[in-house]
Amino acid sequence: MTYRKIIFVCTGNTCRSPMAEAAFRAELKKRKIKWYSVRSAGLNAIPGDRMNEKSKTALTEARIAYSDKFAARTLTEKMIKDAYAVICMTESQRERLKKYPNVTSVYALAGREIPDPYGQEIDVYRTTLRRIRKCIPRMLENLKIIDEWGNPISDDKKE
Repeated sequence: MTYRKIIFVCTGNTCRSPMAEAAFRAELKKRKIKWYSVRSAGLNAIPGDRMNEKSKTALTEARIAYSDKFAARTLTEKMIKDAYAVICMTESQRERLKKYPNVTSVYALAGREIPDPYGQEIDVYRTTLRRIRKCIPRMLENLKIIDEWGNPISDDKKE
C-alpha cells in the first residue's frame, strides 16, 4: 500500500505544525484510517530544533501521542512535490507556496487560521491545540479522506 503524505506547515516547526501533525495522526488512528502518513515542517525551521515544551504539555494534557525524538525540519520542494497535501497554518504561509497545486491552508479547508502561540503562556498553546482539533473533521472531509457522514473513503474509492 502506498501512503499519501500530508504535511502540516508553520514557521519554525516547533509549535503549531507539530501539534497539528500529532492531533491529525491521532484522529486518523481513532478512525482506523491507515493509508496516510502525517508529518510537519517549517518555512523557516532550524533543522533539529526540539518541539516547544508548551506544545508538548498541551499534547500530553490532551492525551495525544507525539514522538520524543521530534526534530524540526525545513520544508523542501521535494517534500511538497511528494505530498498529497501540504497544509499551512495561515493564509500568508499558503501564499508563499501558491505555485504548488497541492498546497492549501487550515483556513481554506476549515475556515480558520491558526495563530502562532510562540512565546506566549501555556493557555495560548492549549487554545491553539483546541482550534486545530476542532478543524480536523472539516479538513478530513475537504481532503476527501472521509465522506460527509464521517466514513473513511478508502484508496480504492478514489479516482
